[in-house]
Amino acid sequence: MNEYHQYPMWDATLPLEERLNDLIERLTTEEKIRLIPTREAAVPRLGIPGYNVGGEAAHGVAWIGEATVFPQPLGLSSTWNTKLMREIGSVIGDEARAYHHRAPERHGLTLWAPTVDLERDPRWGRTEEGYGEDPVLTGEMSAALVKGMQGNHPFYLKMVATLKHFFANNNEKDRLKCSSSIDPRNLREYYLKAFETPFVEGGALSMMTAYNSINGTPAIESPYVNDVVKGEWAMPGFIVCDGGDLSQTVNYHGYHATHAESAAGALKAGVDCLTDEVDLVVSALEEALERNLLEVKDLDRAIRNIFGVRMRLGQLDQTGLNPYASISESVLCAPEHAKLSYRAAAESIVLLKNDGLLPLQSDRLKKVSVIGPLADVVYTDWYSGTLPYRVTALEGLRKQLAGAEVSFTDGNDRISLKTADGKVISLGAEGKLIAVPEGSAEAAEFIHQDWGWGSHTLRSVKNNRYVSLTEQGIYQANAPEIGGWFVKEVVQVDSQADGSSTLSTWNGLPIVLDEHQGQLVLSPTSEQKDEDMSASGNPNAIEGTKEPVVFKLDVIANGIEQAKEAAQNSDVSVVVVGNSPYINGKEEIDRPSLLLPPEQARLVREVCQVNPNTVVVIVGSYPFALQELKDVAPAIVYLTHAGQELGNAVADVVLGNYAPAGRLNMTWYEDESQLPDIMDYDVIHNSTTYMYHEGPVLYPFGHGLTYSDFEYKALRVERAQGSSGDDVLKIEVQVENKGERASDEVVQLYGHAHTSRVKRPQRQLIGFRRIHLASGAVENLSFEIPVQKLALWDVTRDRYCLETATWSIMAGRSSADIRQTSEIHIEGETIPARALNLPTFAENYDAYAGVLLDECQEGRSAVRAIASGEPLYREGHSSWLSFHDNAFRQASEFEGRVAAFGEGGELEIRVEGPEGPLLGTCVVPGSAGTVNAKNLQWSTVRCSLKVEREIEQLCIVFKGGAALQQFVLK
Repeated sequence: MNEYHQYPMWDATLPLEERLNDLIERLTTEEKIRLIPTREAAVPRLGIPGYNVGGEAAHGVAWIGEATVFPQPLGLSSTWNTKLMREIGSVIGDEARAYHHRAPERHGLTLWAPTVDLERDPRWGRTEEGYGEDPVLTGEMSAALVKGMQGNHPFYLKMVATLKHFFANNNEKDRLKCSSSIDPRNLREYYLKAFETPFVEGGALSMMTAYNSINGTPAIESPYVNDVVKGEWAMPGFIVCDGGDLSQTVNYHGYHATHAESAAGALKAGVDCLTDEVDLVVSALEEALERNLLEVKDLDRAIRNIFGVRMRLGQLDQTGLNPYASISESVLCAPEHAKLSYRAAAESIVLLKNDGLLPLQSDRLKKVSVIGPLADVVYTDWYSGTLPYRVTALEGLRKQLAGAEVSFTDGNDRISLKTADGKVISLGAEGKLIAVPEGSAEAAEFIHQDWGWGSHTLRSVKNNRYVSLTEQGIYQANAPEIGGWFVKEVVQVDSQADGSSTLSTWNGLPIVLDEHQGQLVLSPTSEQKDEDMSASGNPNAIEGTKEPVVFKLDVIANGIEQAKEAAQNSDVSVVVVGNSPYINGKEEIDRPSLLLPPEQARLVREVCQVNPNTVVVIVGSYPFALQELKDVAPAIVYLTHAGQELGNAVADVVLGNYAPAGRLNMTWYEDESQLPDIMDYDVIHNSTTYMYHEGPVLYPFGHGLTYSDFEYKALRVERAQGSSGDDVLKIEVQVENKGERASDEVVQLYGHAHTSRVKRPQRQLIGFRRIHLASGAVENLSFEIPVQKLALWDVTRDRYCLETATWSIMAGRSSADIRQTSEIHIEGETIPARALNLPTFAENYDAYAGVLLDECQEGRSAVRAIASGEPLYREGHSSWLSFHDNAFRQASEFEGRVAAFGEGGELEIRVEGPEGPLLGTCVVPGSAGTVNAKNLQWSTVRCSLKVEREIEQLCIVFKGGAALQQFVLK
């Protein structure tokens, strides 16, 4: 036995804290420093192995090798099935364990999933990664996944789930330097609520901070980590920052001048583990200690949190009691895991529309045409695992329609490329695209797919490979799939008035013809070689610069005409359209539109016109605006990219072997004009998400049809003591399957307060359950909903408040399809009038316009006017706050804690609104030239007030760079 095995840190029979104390006492300062990066160093003298924090598991273990792949998280959430989520989490944990046992120092067990940040805007490029727009649904579904991942042992953990990204991280543009402005009600009632459930109820033991700032403070240093996650929620695990964020706090946010300051700021703010280059982290921490920006006790705190998790994973343990240590590699891609993948895919499918066409009667079908660019593919995404196999929609339908003739056309044109000077593009060795005189070699034929908004792909008919920009800086048809961080299979096509086109690379560089190894090849202009080496990897592969080559895209076969011909000759057509997870919406790229690619929409219209028996299947990573198709297609089915079993699930739903019961977890808007600027995070003020949106929508939150009819009866609601002793609403409702088919049903409970001091949701989800009912079966469902779920965040007193009010409790099939309603009087409290003679934080306003919340080093957030050049700036708009229902209505003086952001300014104190009577003006002196909030000089200013009437509504108007943290009336 090694000497270190005698140390208490290795004795797993001792209390965890005792072991951690022993560990920390034995580590040197240098050893402690090297345990802070995500690639944690080994400490051989203590027997501590190296460990790699991180890895992806959004919908299956990723980036390691073959593993079971489930639907994208947005699809998993469409199941509305917490039991299923827990089973999926357990499979992910099993397969993570198998890979860990294969290479324990390389494949860690603290994986980065699930994505809990709420999806309040469907234009977000990473919509596929989240669980929807509702905090209750997101919280309960992610909590269930976490429970499955981490296992049910009282001490040992199967793996650890890392919730991400904390928080308000729903825009890709400028994500490394932007700031999300979140007021207290949005913060507490919406954004934080989604994280609270997987921490408090799910027991998640890790979290990743986001890239963006929140109210001016980079999320890596957000005060909500210590105050809320580790404080209020008492999360005992560890916090990790997002990849490279230590350096990005310096390089993009400009928040610190040195990495040492950044490292110190992160650790003091509650981040325990830094995801960046190891040498950078180590040197930054060493400098931070030398400069007294950090103390060793700060390292100790972080290591205690990290190793509290590592020990529960079974490290430094000789007892043999860890039940997860025996999981073998036989679990990888096990048959029962494949069955669960199928079940998840099937349960995720949402039937958006059905005019009676579905389910298809397979025994009556003789000719079926399967059409569309996504009909014979199964796409993965950046965070997917490696598929062990894949079943496309075409394959699934052919397997089940063995007695019918099933034809296929993808609806894409087949083209060749010709230059204006008489050359054709041919396929050379290894798929190299070369230009040769017409007639000297066979012109290459490509499958041309137009993804919309300028993005195209070309796939060689000869070798079935996508054209891609290689590391040598030339184009070859050599890529089996579209993918990668830089999606080099995308070619941008700029059509000219004369019918010709010029081509550009994925990142917009013109494509020219140039000489390479004695042949004319397609290549980017030489500017790429100087400025963007990442596109090709070899800046000197091709010499010279030429003008962009002009091409004629000759259509050899018209895809839509072929599709129409196939549809005309079929009993029924199934058109499969959607998106590629790598094009026009992904990490770093927000969506250019809510629409389907225009060519795909045209394909659907044309096929529906010639064959009224057309089923449209949308395979997509996000909601779509389908106004032009919703009245054309008789049946529309939606699912996300659903993994290995996609085709079997689609076939079973379309052919009636499985009754769909998936439900939308996001509102499907009619068009993007119904949405605010993507940088505007105020869902309450902007009336976004189903909770506040008042206009028409295409499909509401919670929507989903099935092949049976359900009746809701006998809704009863009472306030009582719950089974755990809590104050709850006991809700009972009876559901009956009135149809002829067995089916799942998702019972949804919503609440609405009839009266409130503030704007409340029109409907807010308070509970849900997925059930299965045979034809004619009846089930009586009981729910216990904590009354606290009805509380709001009272900005006048900085706490949750359960108001006295009458509530409507609703049960139904969606947020818009309510079948039963019951009213109940909730006895709570009445929010008192404001006492503005006491210090009032500016962020606790009741109404506003033209302002942002920004950082204040004195605590809380400052409020200032939106400056010219900032995303939400509008020329001529006023900037103001108002505070309502004031108890202190007579005052002679205004006192405020102020600073100037960039320039001096004024605060105008008014009543009755921003243009109401002026009571007084406070001058805010200019700063010393800095615009970095953490360096601002805060001071107290006063002005006398000329009050001629009672101050029922106080309004503060911002001029110039004036910022306000708090104020008091005297």
